Amino acid sequence: MSVLRHLRRDLPASIVVFLVAIPLSLGIAAASGAPLLSGLIAAVVGGIVAGALSGAPLQVSGPAAGLTVIVAGTIAEFGLAGTAAVVAVAGLIQILLGVSRLGRAALALSPAVVHGMLAGIGLVIALSQVHVLLGGAPQSEAWHNLRDLPGQLAGPHSMSLLLGMIAITVLLVWPRYPKVAKVPAALVAVLAATLVAVVTDADVDRVGLPGAPLDELIRPAWPDAPLDQIALAVVTIALVASVESLLSAVAVDRMHDGPRARLNRELIAQGTGNTVSGLLGGLPITGVIVRSSANVAAGARTRASAILHGVWIAVFVLLCAGLLEAIPLSALAAVLVVVGLRLISLAQIRTYIRHRELPTYLVTAGGVVAVDLLTGVALGLAAAVLLMLSRLVRCEVRTARNADGEHEVTISGTLAFLCSGRVSRRLNALPPGERVTVELHLDYLDHGAFQVIEDWREAYTKAGGEVTVRETHDGWFSRATQGRLGAGKSLVRRLGSWTQWQDLDRQRRNAMEAGIREFERHVAPLVQPHLAGLARDGQRPEQLFITCADSRLVPNLITASGPGDLFCVRNVGNIVPPAGGPDSSVGAAVEFAVDVLAVRTITVCGHSGCGAVRALMSGGAVGDLGRWLSRSGVHFPDSADEQGCCTANVAQQLRNLMTYPAVRKAVEDGRLTLAGFYFDLASARMYEVDETAGVPRPVSADPADQVS
Repeated sequence: MSVLRHLRRDLPASIVVFLVAIPLSLGIAAASGAPLLSGLIAAVVGGIVAGALSGAPLQVSGPAAGLTVIVAGTIAEFGLAGTAAVVAVAGLIQILLGVSRLGRAALALSPAVVHGMLAGIGLVIALSQVHVLLGGAPQSEAWHNLRDLPGQLAGPHSMSLLLGMIAITVLLVWPRYPKVAKVPAALVAVLAATLVAVVTDADVDRVGLPGAPLDELIRPAWPDAPLDQIALAVVTIALVASVESLLSAVAVDRMHDGPRARLNRELIAQGTGNTVSGLLGGLPITGVIVRSSANVAAGARTRASAILHGVWIAVFVLLCAGLLEAIPLSALAAVLVVVGLRLISLAQIRTYIRHRELPTYLVTAGGVVAVDLLTGVALGLAAAVLLMLSRLVRCEVRTARNADGEHEVTISGTLAFLCSGRVSRRLNALPPGERVTVELHLDYLDHGAFQVIEDWREAYTKAGGEVTVRETHDGWFSRATQGRLGAGKSLVRRLGSWTQWQDLDRQRRNAMEAGIREFERHVAPLVQPHLAGLARDGQRPEQLFITCADSRLVPNLITASGPGDLFCVRNVGNIVPPAGGPDSSVGAAVEFAVDVLAVRTITVCGHSGCGAVRALMSGGAVGDLGRWLSRSGVHFPDSADEQGCCTANVAQQLRNLMTYPAVRKAVEDGRLTLAGFYFDLASARMYEVDETAGVPRPVSADPADQVS
């Protein structure tokens, strides 16, 4: 029954992905200089083989625009049969990487380098395919395509340009109409251009497929070339395909609430798919974000959708190849021009500007366009390393005078000998004979920089001044003073209560003020950039977290989350009154979270030792507290202990949530998930609670059993 239930969603989703994959697979094959059948073979293998083995069930694999430039160069160097052999061996390399459990190692590559590489590839694709769009032929080098573009624009244009412009117009306009946007824009664009070409009997180049596809499969042959050149091509395809697939799998994980991707298994699946595709004469495959996002948006639930989309492509090619031969090549070129330009994401560029990683992105993209892919990636990695080194030796020095007339010098960041000259100048600029507090907020302190501060302190003190050195986080300076610089483990910043902050500084007026000052001095500089981004862009939390008002429960602490992650509602007993009751405050928060913030999860979290649950168990609560607790709707089993009553309360609140129409509709549409948890204060462990109020299940293994 569960298979049939999922098939109701997977079957229509597979048809949507099939319609997206057909024009993209043909266009990518054309841009690669390969037979169009090779692109369709890769799509079939990506769906059936990679889909069946995939570690990311909702990811859809097939020929990808990101490999177009590499494949075109490989075909030019080794021919079609040689390229097929290279693809097959590259798949074996991917399998080896997956078996070696190196799946996550590919994610160590800087995202700025990866996205810069894709942007460069997108520009190369657009520059080549715009010539096809204009009725000409693309050159082998991006620079040559750019050089010849003015002449191509100035020359006479055939019907190809009109058909391409029709396709581009549809691609840009179609998604703006939500009622019809479920039909893939690429499919509509190609159909529209094809219809015009058929009606006008346009004399343009069209798709060409063999009459008997199974008889025209390319048989791989080992290239007649030096081994080092073959090895370079194999490794390049294996690594780029692996990185693109794994990044796509991680991105797809963010689109749904199903099982998370198993990256090593996904790498094995991609390798198997590439080996099979190469043996059949197909293009290399990767996990493709365009098809995968369409799959998730169409409501797919299991890997059956990806597998079925491959089956539909195979059936269509074998039985309906004549329909594909009516498609003008300029329509496919138009699709690729738009796809290529969309690889240059303005949102990503803005992100890298905010994170000061734009140089890495631009250097990588420029290298891919100006030279080749490997050179561009190498230049991007070099730029990323240089940026990292510049940040590692960066520190900030601030001087100010407080209301008591005391000079405050705050040094934060990484303090190495390269920065010691600037620190020395700022310290020596302080007037002599004053009281000075040096506040160190350091990630690292080397001996040269320590000596600069220590020498200045001794000289300043001898001249009649008073110097106090204070540290937070790691005790670098104090360890250096004791001759133990670099020894010992880093000290994690401790979480202090107001009372502890008051004990640290008795001169503060009260504990709250001490905590605020501590935050503004040491924590605010770290979180301010993130908070500024949230203030500018608004909140987009993924989760509504409903929990008790108990002071011992700290939601962001127990979920390891930060600002902008949780939309919280706290009340006595983590109660959600049923919809339509006299108290609408919780209901208002629920509806705002679902309808406005579009949260994907609502969590109800109870805890051990809950006073509200104890009051419900005893039935002794009166007044406002009694009236509030009566809205919980919970009834405890006669034999339940306190923990059982706490979990029963959580389960009841999950049922109460389903009385809200907005919640019920979002759950039924698959846009929202409800979750229940129970936090044990004594052991600091979280347990999952289901709606039947059964035995709570630990979310993770016992820490004592985990291997670090």
